[in-house]
Order: sequence, then C-alpha cells, then structure tokens
Amino acid sequence: MDANLSKRILYFKHLIRILFDLINKKLLYIIKYTMERLYRKKEPVLGFGVNLFTFEEALQYVHNCLKENTGMHIVTINPEMIAIGNKNKEFASVLNNADLTIPDGVGIKLALKIKGIEQENIPGIEFSKKLINICELEGFSVGLFGAKEDVIQKVVENLQNKHKNLNITYIRNGYFDDEQEKIITEELKAISPRVVFVALGAPKQELFIAKIKPFMPNTIFIGVGGSFDVWSGMVKRAPKIYRTMGLEWLYRTVKEPSRFKRIFPALPLFLIRVIIEAIHENLVK
Repeated sequence: MDANLSKRILYFKHLIRILFDLINKKLLYIIKYTMERLYRKKEPVLGFGVNLFTFEEALQYVHNCLKENTGMHIVTINPEMIAIGNKNKEFASVLNNADLTIPDGVGIKLALKIKGIEQENIPGIEFSKKLINICELEGFSVGLFGAKEDVIQKVVENLQNKHKNLNITYIRNGYFDDEQEKIITEELKAISPRVVFVALGAPKQELFIAKIKPFMPNTIFIGVGGSFDVWSGMVKRAPKIYRTMGLEWLYRTVKEPSRFKRIFPALPLFLIRVIIEAIHENLVK
C-alpha cells in the first residue's frame, strides 16, 4: 500500500470518527431535550400550569438539577394560590414562570381528575423533607428563611437532631421591613445556599423568591408555607389516615376554625370553575 493511499484511509477514518461523535452528541441532545419536555409536561388549571408527574419523578428531576448545579423556583400550588393569582397579576406571572409547579393538596388533584387526569398529590411539606434528606446525604447546603424567631430556632434544633450531617448555612426569621429585605438579599447572595426553604406564606414567599432568584442562578428555592410550624413541633400535622384520604384540609379546619373562611366557599367555587373549564375544553376539541 502506497503512502498516499494510507494517508487517505487514515483521513477518512478520522472524518468518520468525527461525524460519528457529532451524530452521537446530537442524538443525546435530542433524547435529553425530548425527555425533559415529556418529564415537565404541564396541564393548565384555570390558567395556571401544573406539572404532571409522580412524587418520585418530581424529586428525581430536582435531584438532577442539584447535581448539575442548576437553580430553580419550585411552587407547591393549591386552589388558594390560584384564587390569589386571579386577583394579583404580579403573583400570577410568578406562578406561571416557575420552573417547577407541583400539585399540593386535594383541590388540585380533584381539578385534574375532573379533566380526566389521574395525578398523584405531592404535599410540599413531604417533598421538602425528601429534599432535606438528599441535601444531608450529598452535602448540599441549606438555607431556612421565614416564620417567627422561636419557631425557626426550634426548626433548626429539630433538623440538626434528626439530620446530623445537614449543612445549614443560613437562618433568618420571616419578619422584616424593606430595608432589612435588602440586607437579607445581600446575605443570601453572599452565602448562596444550594437549597433555600422559604416559609413566608403565599403570595409573599413566591414574590420574594422571584425577586432574588436572578441574583442566585444556581440556588433551588421552594416556598413551604406553614411547614416550619410543623417542623418546629408547635403545630401537629393531620394523622396519616386523614392525609391518605386527602382530608388534611378538613383536619386543619377543625383545629383552626379561622381557616373556614379561606376554604368556603373558595374550594367549591374553584371546583365549579374547573368543571366549566373542562366542559369548554371538550367542546372546542
């Protein structure tokens, strides 16, 4: 074999290898993009998109983002938040621009069922607990922001007792004015915990997250509402039988009668609106 022919063969082998690598990379990108689109499929509920997946799928998605050093805003949506969003355009925009919206509560589960979708309920408090387990096991730092001072201090104590290796790098109660908010923002930016649990209640927690998220692109934020009260031990969750039957809201209403006005007639009206939306969608198909 002459030298020129040998060079041509080596050249074509090299060219084929490059083309093969490019095809592989392109295919991997297409597969990854397609899986992500499928993984994050959304269904609108009264104009607000809700991600459709199981508890474990949602957790795995966030776990992947943690490993890839990707930030995100997780919203644990419920009918009350949708009702607020219908009146507050800024809050509505934040909900619709969240990176991940998990269905928290029987109201959203029923709404999706009315639309013919069997969706697992993903309680934000339980989802957050699983995130804390992951953070402890894999060394991701955690920030805790919200609730009263005595509550958050008890939360820290309880978490440290249960999760010996959990790295809590930021702790702050949820009472602040505009000037203090600037200080909190600077503190969080400087410390940059990998996951920040924000317990300010809706819509305050989501609006705060939306403001600070652009400055902390690698942090995962999740609004956890009243979870700190439960984690502190100062408020008890409903017994498991209530949670299994989707009646945790009823247990909490009995324990806290002040919640009655928030649920009735809001929840029945919410479901009526969902039924009307589902009928309209079927008519236009």
